[in-house]
Amino acid sequence: MVNGADKARCARESQLCHGACLKVPAMTVTILAAATFTIAVSLIHVASIAAAIGRFRRKPDRESPPYPPVTLVRPLCGIDNYAVDTLRTTFELDHPQYEILFCVASARDPVIPLVRDLIAEYGGANAKILIGDDRVSANPKLNNVIKGWRAAAHDWIIIADSNVLMPRDYVARLFASWRADTGLVASPPIGSHPHGFWAELECAFLNTYQARWQYLIDTLGGGFAQGKTMLWRRADLESAGGIAALAKEAAEDAASTKIVRGMGRKVRLIDRPLAQPLGYRTASEVWNRQLRWARLRRASFFFYFLLEIFSGGVLPMLTIAFLAHALAWPVALSALAFGAFWYGGEMFLAAAAGWHTRLCSPLYGLCRDLLLPVLFVAALKGNDFVWRGNAMQVERMDAQRRRVLARVRPRVQKVASDGRRRLRSLRERLSER
Repeated sequence: MVNGADKARCARESQLCHGACLKVPAMTVTILAAATFTIAVSLIHVASIAAAIGRFRRKPDRESPPYPPVTLVRPLCGIDNYAVDTLRTTFELDHPQYEILFCVASARDPVIPLVRDLIAEYGGANAKILIGDDRVSANPKLNNVIKGWRAAAHDWIIIADSNVLMPRDYVARLFASWRADTGLVASPPIGSHPHGFWAELECAFLNTYQARWQYLIDTLGGGFAQGKTMLWRRADLESAGGIAALAKEAAEDAASTKIVRGMGRKVRLIDRPLAQPLGYRTASEVWNRQLRWARLRRASFFFYFLLEIFSGGVLPMLTIAFLAHALAWPVALSALAFGAFWYGGEMFLAAAAGWHTRLCSPLYGLCRDLLLPVLFVAALKGNDFVWRGNAMQVERMDAQRRRVLARVRPRVQKVASDGRRRLRSLRERLSER
């Protein structure tokens, strides 16, 4: 017979046993979730590198068709690093027929004498300077560009920032990406000629992070416009309300993306993106630029912006460290090995694309990813930014949140209604049994 003490001991052992059994599945689920997340982001990381390299290594058609004449509009404001080099490339394109319109808001801008010297040097070029500020929006760049758009002599118009280095086949690269369903061709900037730590960090942001993600999304058919270079067919934008329609968003490239998609067409990126020489950069210049872009993305493409918190390499490195600890692996060595995989892949991409890269580039990539959560929170908390001395503001979060909730609420209500209906159906089947 089993006495009372034996029963109590058995009950305690049973509770301990069942308690242990309950703890193991919880830990197992956590480990599986962490492993699934790490594998998923690693596969996406490899896919983004492969997609970018595949695009950059496409060979251009040797026998390209004759492309139409174009108007090249370059808004200017102040003197950028390497200004002489970038502006000189405007005159050295191999396109047979194009006009150049330099747009300046103020007659006192110090860049005007430099441009006049270049126009005099290339006397045969069809180039002119347009001065004036048409205040049609809160976007000073758009206000500067409008006069160039209206004065353009050709049906195809390229809007290109002053700090872009244009290769001789610049126009051909843009037209090579145009398809029957295209509404706009653009190019992200690729940082080059960096001087100092902060310029190297900006290269890590521009090249192996932002350009890599842009080319993955573009390869999947969801390209976004980038204001550095945009090729428009005049009739397309005029049918959507003209260039003033770009004032619907704080950034003209975000407005361009939405306009093109609203026409049922696609934004496409060129296969070989264009360089932007950086020179020397300060910490505030790099931070302010990235914060401006982040707040603009938050204002214009909120759902895409929310996914950015998962886009860097630090979070999966921390997940690897957790898995290593849970599985009794060397934590530091496991995290280091994953970091070598992640940032080594970025370095391989830069080398394969012919971009600026150094042996310490992975460290710049790590510093960048450590800043991403801080940048994400700062973008959520504020609305103001400064562009070339002009104070600007994106849509405030409260208005944006109401707009997002207005779109999400009907979907949530539908899911809840479907869930209640299925629950009632399940209860009825159980009651019949």
